[in-house]
Amino acid sequence: MFERPKSGERAILLHASRRGAPDLAEREEFAELARSAGASLVGALVSPRKKPDPRLFIGKGKAAELARLVAATNAELVICGAPLSPSQERNLERELKCRVLDRGGLILDIFAQRARSFEGKLQVELAQLEHLSTRLVRGWTHLERQKGGIGLRGPGETQLETDRRLLADRIRQLNMRLEQVDNRRSMNRRNRVNAEIPTVALVGYTNAGKSTLFNALTDADVYVQDQLFATLDPTVRRVDLPDGASVILADTVGFVRDLPHELVAAFRSTLQEAREADLILHLIDASDPQRWQRVRQVNAVLKQLGADQVPQVRVYNKIDKLSRKPRVNTNRAGAGRAVWLSAISGAGIPLLKETIANRLRREMVHGMMRLRPDQGRQRARLFELSAVEQETGLEDGGWLLELTMPERDLQRFLKRESLAAEQFEPARRFRPQGSVLQR
Repeated sequence: MFERPKSGERAILLHASRRGAPDLAEREEFAELARSAGASLVGALVSPRKKPDPRLFIGKGKAAELARLVAATNAELVICGAPLSPSQERNLERELKCRVLDRGGLILDIFAQRARSFEGKLQVELAQLEHLSTRLVRGWTHLERQKGGIGLRGPGETQLETDRRLLADRIRQLNMRLEQVDNRRSMNRRNRVNAEIPTVALVGYTNAGKSTLFNALTDADVYVQDQLFATLDPTVRRVDLPDGASVILADTVGFVRDLPHELVAAFRSTLQEAREADLILHLIDASDPQRWQRVRQVNAVLKQLGADQVPQVRVYNKIDKLSRKPRVNTNRAGAGRAVWLSAISGAGIPLLKETIANRLRREMVHGMMRLRPDQGRQRARLFELSAVEQETGLEDGGWLLELTMPERDLQRFLKRESLAAEQFEPARRFRPQGSVLQR
């Protein structure tokens, strides 16, 4: 098997795509991904293929041209911009006499370098092993003649089966550990729900400035660097809003075009923060000429996660590069749907906090609740929630309470205290002015 040098690699980029010739933006992003992994780019070759060759993906002529380029530049690695099957990777390595990696494997390598927390390392290792499990045979090509035929079965088959068993055991262990991590995350989410603190998830294309915005909103010290996937480890912080309320802000892994399925599966517990959030802040690099394409790609990943129905506010970052002023765009109902700001200078941050507060101000309900004499604990809890407008004592020793509170909190209170819904008689429902939360 080809070993990776510790000092970095001389790499050639193979700009191949099933959708025709990659455009300039895709090629630049692919090159930036390779540099983020530590590769030293020494050449590139464009090979659009509407119908990929089942053996090499590219045609024989392009493979020969690529082999000459590898020899001329002393390249140690060829990175293909399209997903390759295990057999295509293996066949290309034989033709080129160097390691071959596809775009998914490149992103996995970047994630392996960036992960710092225990959970992040587990998630990356699981994704790598899932990816490697289909490519094991490549490492044992020197034993191929001993794998088949009567009297020829020997060390090759034995070693391959041993590796597969060890991989399967390790994948099983990682899934069990991640399930424990997922249980802890779920418990933390339940605690936040019980504490009635809304959750806001920060999502966006990689290198859009999520960590910078996260630091600006929370006064945290999350690692910031101008590179793709600078941070992977999930971070959660409390943010105080102008109306006195608080929210939990959760940073998530940056998205990218054609994110490998192994990563989406491995980071399910981290990305679940977006699916179960009360509001999503979709961060967009306003200075990126491809920003609308990025928006569609992020929304596609959110749909894949089942988070496409969560209310969303678009946050256009880096307006300092466009000489624009901070502002808020509203929808027909007057709710903020987009905020223009600069996370690095702080311009527009107060507008974003006001928009979050308005979007999360929930629908209120007003009505009367009857409590029996033995329900004094529930009465005390309603006072703690500041929901009681007026109280009247009843002849049987119970109470008649006039309540105003968020409808979602009322339903949670009735369920938690095992109270019948009939004990509350709603008079009206209303939403505080300037607040609209639409799903």
